[in-house]
Amino acid sequence: MPPQPSASRILIVVPKLTVGGTERHLMSVLPKLDRRRFQVEVATTRGAGPLDQALRAQGIPVTPAPALFPGHANALAALPWLWWRILRKQPDLLHFLLPEAYLIGGLAALLARCRRCVMSRRSLNLYQDGKPISRLLERQLHRSMAALTGNSRAAVEQLAAEGAPRARLALIHNGTATSTCAAGDRAAARAALGLDPDSLVLVIVATLLPYKGHGDLLRALAGIAERLPARWTLLVAGRDEGIGAGLRAQAEAAGLARHVRWLGERGDVPGLLAVSDIALLASHEESLPNAVLEAMAAGLPVVATGVGGCAEAVEEGVTGRLVPPHDPEALGRAILALALDREQRAAMGRAGQRRIAERFSLEACVAAYERLYDAVLAGQPLAMQSDAGAFVADGRNR
Repeated sequence: MPPQPSASRILIVVPKLTVGGTERHLMSVLPKLDRRRFQVEVATTRGAGPLDQALRAQGIPVTPAPALFPGHANALAALPWLWWRILRKQPDLLHFLLPEAYLIGGLAALLARCRRCVMSRRSLNLYQDGKPISRLLERQLHRSMAALTGNSRAAVEQLAAEGAPRARLALIHNGTATSTCAAGDRAAARAALGLDPDSLVLVIVATLLPYKGHGDLLRALAGIAERLPARWTLLVAGRDEGIGAGLRAQAEAAGLARHVRWLGERGDVPGLLAVSDIALLASHEESLPNAVLEAMAAGLPVVATGVGGCAEAVEEGVTGRLVPPHDPEALGRAILALALDREQRAAMGRAGQRRIAERFSLEACVAAYERLYDAVLAGQPLAMQSDAGAFVADGRNR
């Protein structure tokens, strides 16, 4: 359905549409927004990305800033471009996702005197460490936002601690759709990846960055390798941000190289989950990772570090296991327990799918964004809800 003439114009600002958690989140949410009410466009500050065309194919215009410089330098150069685009397009609401887009977009909005602005934080604020100027700018920008959202309670509380007015805070959990894979499809998918039909397959979907804990995971697996089933494989999917060679060397030194498949950045995450038995997350910090929700939606038990919003998603002993970060021994014990118990894996997988349907559905997430936009456009305050992490506009003055 094309946008209606009376629909509110929403401009989403992100750095670049790469194959990452936030970007895939937008790919799921934006096409499902009610086009009778919202006309959505995406602007990127770092130029064109690999997901631009896929989003355009779903009816969402994507306009990248001119690619004049590499990386962060292009984002700075995009500031006047974005300011002029805001003045020319006159959107009814601006929505910034990810820190770089918040800084550039927030400053452009101030210069353009646009007051209906929303920022969404999708990680904890450890990225501010060592960046005092960025930290200060963000805290100043918080005051000019009509609404600030976090995708976990931990992220929302950090925003409050940074001075964001509580009446403008909202919690919107990520949403995903449950999926199933027939036995025949699973066997075919395994064969396509060269996996034994009866082997134990572990999967981690995370960008190769130090805080994602891949090194801890390799140490955990080295400690339990002799007790795992003889045929086991770890699938590692994620863009290499500079630590891949070191991780490969670590796996080789630990005698794990023949068990680890380094897949790089992948656009077929559902297919990888379909062939796997256990999903893993070893991060040192997170807000609410899509990787955990998508694994649960696919019917996989999850072993994750209990950081940020992971405990909001994973029910300990019900849908998976939670372990402390930076603790390879605890991580290894949790993996081994599930690796040796097929029935528990199946029960946890079913429970995870139920939890996604009840608390983290894509439909609930889309509805929460629509309520957010309605509230901001109407100038209404936000009221947090305790269930499902959404919010409502309560229509009362405060």
